[in-house]
Amino acid sequence: MQFETLAIHDGQTPDPHTGSVTVPVYQTSTFARSGLEYDGGFVYSRIGNPTRQALENALALLEGGGHALTFASGAAATMAALHGLRPGDHIVSGIDVYGGTYRIFKELLAPMGITTSYCHGGTTESYLEAIRPETKLVWAESPSNPLMRLADIRALSAGCRERAVTLAVDSTFASPYFLRPLELGADLVVHSTTKYLGGHSDLIGGAVVTGDEALHQRLKTYQAAAGAVPSPWDCWLVLRGLKTLKVRMKEHESNAMHLARFLEGHPAVRRVLYPGLPSHPQHELAKSQMKGFGGMLTIEMKGGMEAAGKLISGLKLFILADSLGGVESLAASPSKMTLWALTPEERAARECTEGLVRISVGLEHPQDLEQDLKSALEGCR
Repeated sequence: MQFETLAIHDGQTPDPHTGSVTVPVYQTSTFARSGLEYDGGFVYSRIGNPTRQALENALALLEGGGHALTFASGAAATMAALHGLRPGDHIVSGIDVYGGTYRIFKELLAPMGITTSYCHGGTTESYLEAIRPETKLVWAESPSNPLMRLADIRALSAGCRERAVTLAVDSTFASPYFLRPLELGADLVVHSTTKYLGGHSDLIGGAVVTGDEALHQRLKTYQAAAGAVPSPWDCWLVLRGLKTLKVRMKEHESNAMHLARFLEGHPAVRRVLYPGLPSHPQHELAKSQMKGFGGMLTIEMKGGMEAAGKLISGLKLFILADSLGGVESLAASPSKMTLWALTPEERAARECTEGLVRISVGLEHPQDLEQDLKSALEGCR
């Protein structure tokens, strides 16, 4: 079956007790047992819940099979994906990663004796050259936050397999509609379901998907023991979001392409970072491994922070906010917001200049969004 059919039907069969077409919200902490011996059913919602199970089944199918587990946030999902690491282990990460992920590496894992190296080039070779004998995991974002860099997942997964290293891909920016890393060889896929999967800026959640049974069992044990699980209501909201994921992602992409082309020709803009533009250095890679280019883009203003601040303050439709992937368009300053916890030196090493503005393109009319940007950019010349 095609993606949109899977998103609406598979994993979400009508309720057998009532015939409800929509999966019910099983808002319960515990379940009645038939006897003292465990019969394989639900017992306690931290361990398993029917609404959560429906979401996990649906996510696994949309990522191309395997197993999915959901968590209370994207950060919790990231921690779950990293759970198998032990003191003395080593991670190789792309240098351009979400600030929250960087904080996990630096503030939570480093004190435990788990070290991280960042490959500056972003190429497959730079990832593989950074691998050491103690390296257990490679972490890649594709596209990355905020510089929209891509990992060549096919090539990177082949290199990781040769070295017996696990490859985890944060695919939040792409969603499974535009990118399915498991099919390209990745071992783990991580999502913040807060973003495109939920799609309406009304929940917090995360997910980890894998095709490896052993990895799944390890993660399932962690999920039950650590307890950072999403509520049944939040699971239901993500399930609702999945049903419209295809139509939303196509519109996000269409609007983003429209704005990227407009911004690329504006005299106040130094560069536009969007994989759908031929000017993007990895445009051909994007075409080869993605079904589309997504709704996220980043621009660099010629006037640095002063110009970025003027642009953001001049916007009317674009909301200044930290998240992304909702129906409304958002703008953010990476250096002041998503990467605020990094030192100026750390941001410079990541090429995160003060003139960057990250844009989550929503579902408004593209001409209205263009006019809003055009008006705000008038004050940046």
